[in-house]
Amino acid sequence: QVQFVESGGGLVQPGGSLRLSCAASRFTFRDYDMSWYRQAPGKERELVATIPRASDNPIYADSVPGRFTISRDNAKNTVYLQMNSLKPDDTAVYYCNAHGTFWPRTYTYWGQGIQVTVSS
Repeated sequence: QVQFVESGGGLVQPGGSLRLSCAASRFTFRDYDMSWYRQAPGKERELVATIPRASDNPIYADSVPGRFTISRDNAKNTVYLQMNSLKPDDTAVYYCNAHGTFWPRTYTYWGQGIQVTVSS
């Protein structure tokens, strides 16, 4: 059974920073693209950032480039999301996601989510 342990969320003031971590186990982490998604109350889940398995050319949502940085450590089976200059609109539950394509099948796994609240 795939497992994720997400940490680093919480309450932060506008302009502050948080670093989310997602430690994965029971699958071949290095063979998967890793992403962070978020879901705010009353809104659909949206992609925040993706880092390919080769760690090249991360992709970011239009609302976060320059403020958020995704990274991964394949030796630790962990993906990170450094979030700076946080805004109240960043308040959401953040989810770790793993996606792998092993033709002809694809596999997608989700973490349980971690709350991030940006408020004064």
